[in-house]
Amino acid sequence: MHLPFKGEPLPGRCYESGMRPGRGGEAGASAHGHKRDEGAARAKPLKVAYVMSRFPKVSETFVLYEMLAVERRGATVELYPLLRERSEVVHPEAVRLVARAHYQPFFSWTILRSQLHFLRTMPRAYLGALWALFRGTVGSVNFLVGGLGIFPKVVHVARLMAAEDVDHVHCHFANHPALAGFLIHRLTGIPYSFTAHGSDLHVDRRMLCEKVAESAFVVPISEYNRDLIARECGDRHRDKLIVIHCGVDTAVFRPEDPDDAREDDRFRIICVGTLHEVKGQRFLVEACRLLAHEGVDVECRLVGAGADARALQERIQALGLADRVQLTGERTRPQIAELLRRSDVLVTPSVPTRKGKREGIPLVLMEAMASGVPVVASRISGIPELIEDGVSGLLVPPGEPAALALALGRLHADEQLRRRLALGGRAKVEQEFDVEQSAALLVDRFRAVSST
Repeated sequence: MHLPFKGEPLPGRCYESGMRPGRGGEAGASAHGHKRDEGAARAKPLKVAYVMSRFPKVSETFVLYEMLAVERRGATVELYPLLRERSEVVHPEAVRLVARAHYQPFFSWTILRSQLHFLRTMPRAYLGALWALFRGTVGSVNFLVGGLGIFPKVVHVARLMAAEDVDHVHCHFANHPALAGFLIHRLTGIPYSFTAHGSDLHVDRRMLCEKVAESAFVVPISEYNRDLIARECGDRHRDKLIVIHCGVDTAVFRPEDPDDAREDDRFRIICVGTLHEVKGQRFLVEACRLLAHEGVDVECRLVGAGADARALQERIQALGLADRVQLTGERTRPQIAELLRRSDVLVTPSVPTRKGKREGIPLVLMEAMASGVPVVASRISGIPELIEDGVSGLLVPPGEPAALALALGRLHADEQLRRRLALGGRAKVEQEFDVEQSAALLVDRFRAVSST
């Protein structure tokens, strides 16, 4: 691919030297030099650039499978991860996306030339974007250092996107990825949106309102998140806040064959997620101790990896649960689907952390419900929007092992309750949390924005 240097204009864009592109709907006219011909817009395939913190991250399947579903809706997806994730476990569907992802170093001679290009042709836009980053993040070491660290590569990525005639930029997470979208828009006029999940929104909302103001739209994954953003940034932006649930593939995650024979009568519990304080696995370990004390033949698998692995293993050993609670490490999506089909219940014992982290709506809840597996989850954040207590799952107060054990004991003792919750959970996901439906809503938004 040829990139213009020495001050020549970017292909497909028309700028006056020093001009900053407009905002929102006007950005398309100023950045392109004209509004798109409607017939040409329909003929040209929609090209969407996805920006995320890391890729391929095994715990962020919602990003991977959303992109694949968006492609099935006829859009071309380009990947621009801020960092390359190095992991021994990679979902098989991610392999081909890794091969074509636009990974960038923090700095190189090519990246330097892109800084000089914008300084020569659009100095006000370049310096204005840098100043907005500094002004908006000063006071937060994490945001300031992180923002300045990614700034050179984001500038270069903005140039790549303009050269590739990207129609829309969509960012997953409200922190640094949304900042990247903000900067790209400032430099190119390409409209952007971002999805706000959990801790990216709840811990530190630095620059959130600036990102919302300049975005084409924002995707909170829950009404809980939508209300939080509206309170933070004012009701004047509420119309921009479009709740689109993350979704799962209900063909991959499906109920098991009822003819499948069980090996024994053990009560099988599964918990899937990063081994981190916010996921609350330690409370599930305590609940398993209480269940075992009550005579329940319980088996619990903690699937995932993370900083709390050693502490959890030590606690399991100290409680004498080594033969009942196992840490299995990370697993791919097909392996998770199979583990779910062999489980009696999935638990997500999420808790808010001391630093303010909290879940959005864990995707694994949807995967389990689609698989016909009853779920028990904490009544926190957007989780009650997925789980209606007693209808599509059971909700418990966060951080209370006794309440968790009581809910699990009910499921163990009541097969009819398990069946009823399994049917209710599957129906809820099919109606509101299917990845194809979510992707269709997103693509409609992308097309509406790019055609203006």
